[in-house]
Amino acid sequence: MNMPNSNKVVVITGASSGLGEATARLLSAQGSIVVLGARRVERLQALTEELNQNGGKALAVPTDVTDLEQVKRLVDTAVKTYGRIDVIINNAGLMPLSLLERLKVDDWNQMIDVNIKGVLYGIAAVLPYMKEQKRGHIINVSSVAGHKVRPGNAVYAATKHAVRVLSEGLRQEVKPYNVRTTVISPGAVATELPGSITESDVADNIRNFYDSYAIPADSFAQAVAFAMSQPDEVDINEILYRPTAQEL
Repeated sequence: MNMPNSNKVVVITGASSGLGEATARLLSAQGSIVVLGARRVERLQALTEELNQNGGKALAVPTDVTDLEQVKRLVDTAVKTYGRIDVIINNAGLMPLSLLERLKVDDWNQMIDVNIKGVLYGIAAVLPYMKEQKRGHIINVSSVAGHKVRPGNAVYAATKHAVRVLSEGLRQEVKPYNVRTTVISPGAVATELPGSITESDVADNIRNFYDSYAIPADSFAQAVAFAMSQPDEVDINEILYRPTAQEL
């Protein structure tokens, strides 16, 4: 018996580790065709080979989401290879937290480029296809930080608030094309995200927090699979979840 997500063509950015890797594994096991984009080519290719050897259908396309042409190439490759695109998961993200007074301007710019522009570029790459198909599903990744701001995460929280705003605006605009939109906001999930923090004292604090509270990345994959598996007339617009023990 076919599972709800079988044979769906799914593009995933940031697929070489963490949330993207976990989602690629789960969806491939459910019968989805996964087209995976990330900058770390060796890890991306190793994951793709593993999924294919396990009976899945996976394709690796090296992709830097800060480059619109690379994101378009990722999506174009999916459509040229499989004839359509059913879902994009705009997952690539960075979290170099710091107090504003430390003036980590390069980190600010990097978060804006990856966390906001990367999502916009994913939307730009798939919208022409989904409008023509009159169907599709765009899944954007926000964060609990997209709902709460704390000292040290102002810029990161701003980027994740932006993802939520973009997702809601997109939801309203794509109704004529029968396109679904979902924004998923995880709490502390065990990924390499804390490794992007450049300030050692902040990194130590976040690492301790994650060591205490973080839940497996498969929790995110399950949320994605749930949103995708709904009937076409059901649009799961937002999922916010945390580890049960996480207070913030």
